Amino acid sequence: MANNDNAHGALIDSLNGLLADTFALYIKTKNFHWHVKGPQFRDLHLLFDEQAGQVQALIDDIAERVRKQGGTTLTSPDSIVAKTKIAPQDATSIDAMAMVKELMEDNLSYVARLREVKAAAGEAGDNATDGIVDDWTDQAEERAWFLREILA
Repeated sequence: MANNDNAHGALIDSLNGLLADTFALYIKTKNFHWHVKGPQFRDLHLLFDEQAGQVQALIDDIAERVRKQGGTTLTSPDSIVAKTKIAPQDATSIDAMAMVKELMEDNLSYVARLREVKAAAGEAGDNATDGIVDDWTDQAEERAWFLREILA
């Protein structure tokens, strides 16, 4: 039973890490949406907004997975900062292509976090999380792909 309890706790921790990354990725994507400049302004402004909306839509789903597992979710900006792997970006005047590159890398990092959650879900025997993570991974890979193609 202790191993299952450990796996269950690891899953909740992993989901909270994903939740932190989701909040951080959402805020960064919105920051870039608000501050992008240059010849591709309109296209990037709209793309960043679309991607931010997709990321924001995951926040509640992830938090509810934590709660369904009997865990507690993140409670404050400090708890998000403590658990995220997404590096902050406070600059408002970085080059548009630097924004694209940074978001592409962040989405790839997000995919890696999703794979950690999937592995933790498998260890804990949580089939629902294991299955839904595949959809979230596909979305993140698509975001990274769109951004990568801009840089090509």
